[in-house]
Amino acid sequence: MSLNDLPDIVSLHSTPEVKTAVRSTNRVARAPDRLTRAEELRLQLADEIVRGTLAPGAALDETDIARRFSVSRTPVREALRQLAASGLVEARAHRGAVVAQPSIERLGGMFEAMAELEALCAGMAAERMTPAERYRLEAIHEELRVLSHAGDPDRFHAVNEQFHSFIYAGSQNGHIAEITLATRKRVQPFRRAQFRNLGRLAQSHAEHDRVVVAILRGDRNGAANAMRAHIERVHGEYALYAVSV
Repeated sequence: MSLNDLPDIVSLHSTPEVKTAVRSTNRVARAPDRLTRAEELRLQLADEIVRGTLAPGAALDETDIARRFSVSRTPVREALRQLAASGLVEARAHRGAVVAQPSIERLGGMFEAMAELEALCAGMAAERMTPAERYRLEAIHEELRVLSHAGDPDRFHAVNEQFHSFIYAGSQNGHIAEITLATRKRVQPFRRAQFRNLGRLAQSHAEHDRVVVAILRGDRNGAANAMRAHIERVHGEYALYAVSV
């Protein structure tokens, strides 16, 4: 079952006034706002650590990194702090920050928490999203379909972040959405890496499709189960990537 098998969600749930307003929305989802310099540095350094370019135990000198990326030490310090929350950086006496490797137990715990939080958000979104929000979710999902065929993992990752954030917001519970987003930031380096596995973009979109179909139907349990299975698959795909580098 896919979105193509469902009737038009706007026709099912919207009044004429809502339908007109939704139809005027740009069908193509836009990219998230520009990343801060600290976030850009976090992604770049995380990629190098996950790929093995920066090996465990390698020193991460703030001054050297700032010089390398032509930035001040402030965004470098913030990027390292965020990477420490992911278990990719740790502070050692007399050495400062060094590259770390999170234990299997820690990584498994983060993914387990991520799966349950995202499942909760998806289930609540299935019950609470407005017709306009459901239409917007479908639009983001469609953009990911196009990107999965284009084979651009970096762009797919960026829009994928938007897709998941939109579902968090659709839970209509700001506190849960905030906790889920904070957890995602810790797991993000590992989620990002899995998109480099052969065929992963199309697989991820197919997993999303099951989530979206359930949300559009208002199926709380179906949406939660589909999202949980998706994040568990992400964990498995990262494990496959990790042994390949």
